Amino acid sequence: MKNRRFPKKPLDSRFRGNDRKKGESHGSIRGVLSVNSRAVGFIEDEKHGEDVMVETPNLATALNRDEVEVLPLKGKVRGRRTGKVVRIITRAKMRFVGTIEESGTRLILNPDDFRMYAPIVIPRPPKEAQKGLKALAEITEWKDGAEPQGAILKVIGKKGEHEVEMECIILERGFESAFPRDVEAEAEHIAEEAKALNQVRGSPIPASEIRNRRDFRTTTLFTIDPANAKDFDDALSFRKFSDSEVKDKGLKINGSLYEVGVHIADVSHYVREGTALDREARERGTSVYLVDRTIPMLPHALSNDLCSLNPDVDRLAFSAVFEMDGNGQVHNRWFGKGVIHSQKRFTYETAQESIDKGGVLAEELRTLNTIAKKLRTQKTKEGAIDFEQDEVGFELDETGRPIRVFKKKRLDTHKLIEEFMLLANREVAFFFHQ
Repeated sequence: MKNRRFPKKPLDSRFRGNDRKKGESHGSIRGVLSVNSRAVGFIEDEKHGEDVMVETPNLATALNRDEVEVLPLKGKVRGRRTGKVVRIITRAKMRFVGTIEESGTRLILNPDDFRMYAPIVIPRPPKEAQKGLKALAEITEWKDGAEPQGAILKVIGKKGEHEVEMECIILERGFESAFPRDVEAEAEHIAEEAKALNQVRGSPIPASEIRNRRDFRTTTLFTIDPANAKDFDDALSFRKFSDSEVKDKGLKINGSLYEVGVHIADVSHYVREGTALDREARERGTSVYLVDRTIPMLPHALSNDLCSLNPDVDRLAFSAVFEMDGNGQVHNRWFGKGVIHSQKRFTYETAQESIDKGGVLAEELRTLNTIAKKLRTQKTKEGAIDFEQDEVGFELDETGRPIRVFKKKRLDTHKLIEEFMLLANREVAFFFHQ
């Protein structure tokens, strides 16, 4: 089972009773069904500009987010047009997390998803499936008018326990922490090769690869991330041009000229197309961030090591480099592959302290902060909309249970990173547009 949203599945013979009857397709509506907690469905009728309500008896086993075909019925119910599902085209979800319960002599799974309106009967439960435990089940058969039949894929554990409930959240949303063995093996092999190279020549990157990239390893470069971050996928570099360098460039500017680089970890160097790692990353699509843990898109050997811009080690990156003045105006830009070496891992708080009180790289951070504010002001003048809002944090006890909710303090360093990431995105987009 992969760490991904459940793929949409076409129906097969196990789900008879959902096929369109001959002659019923005239005037039907095709779309995505939305089912509420009262087991009433709705589908948008774009032609008439209104929703069509599908009451429970007319759902014909269709579930929330299924792609369906609905036939409108004559008359209205409580002033609303109604319809019935005549065909389920694709299923959005067939796996559900829930609590195992007894129903007579049978075991059923009562789903956590309030939009799943029927308990799942488990005809052949495994020995470890016991009343009161949380489990993941998959619907294996469901004919219209009958109860859904399913199989237990995983018994998660005792209801109410923190680790069990967190695992339920992960699985219910279609993710899973563990990686397939072949994916882990590929990642470990890549990591071991880099480790061996580092022991021989003091860098995990082959000399031939470095020669083909722009070298930023002697440029002041650092990361700024949350205090609890385990992987660092972006970094900033900074240097001030001398007066002679500015003159040689033929630029006439008031004040100083700076080289500011935005560097993003070059994951594609290690995750080659068509490999098990590539397929797994494609299926996952993203890392998942929960209150007390992260489910990475790649195994830890890559996400927390080779593809993380850790301090005091050479790393590969995609780089966007800008020659800009103190007002935030970009005079020249360069995009390409780079090799970097971070000198410092800041948290947002420690970087802010350097700006406010002086400390490591204080001058560089203060200059970048000034430029970031100019960029923000200019962006606002040009019509940008800021959706900035308070972010909530949770303090957890030793068992992982939340004991306090607090509002996260928004610092200048948060905005600094945001502005330079936005600058890189805008400039790259403009480059491709041209």
